[in-house]
Amino acid sequence: MKKYILLFGLLMVAIMASCDDDNFNNNNKYLPNYSFQVPVDMSSPLYSQLKFAGNAVYVSTVTSGINGIFVTNTGTGFTAFEASCPNQPLDTCSRLTLNGIMATCPCDNVEYFLYTGQPTGGVKVQYGLKPYRVQQISENELLISN
Repeated sequence: MKKYILLFGLLMVAIMASCDDDNFNNNNKYLPNYSFQVPVDMSSPLYSQLKFAGNAVYVSTVTSGINGIFVTNTGTGFTAFEASCPNQPLDTCSRLTLNGIMATCPCDNVEYFLYTGQPTGGVKVQYGLKPYRVQQISENELLISN
């Protein structure tokens, strides 16, 4: 019986350690990792669309990622992804374009779903979109960080 209790305890520790938000892999050979924190005020007209599920906005400030960030209200929370093509070297065509809840890379025409960051249509690529952390600070304020 003691073996089962010890095994159960070890299993629970492993599960809890794997749930740590700080242990996600954000490495991509094409996109450098810059540390930043960007507040997003949804009471601002620029970002007010984020108050409603199914909307995405482009956030572009001096410190917001590489080519900016796409933030999406998924209805159950928020996602944030780098606005650079994840499978292309940084170039003049490597900034994604926003179309509703999809982002398209003009270099290779791959389209990504902004809820998951994964390509659509069964396209095989090495990387999905580069994710960023989203923390809801208040009803109208998010903090995006890497």
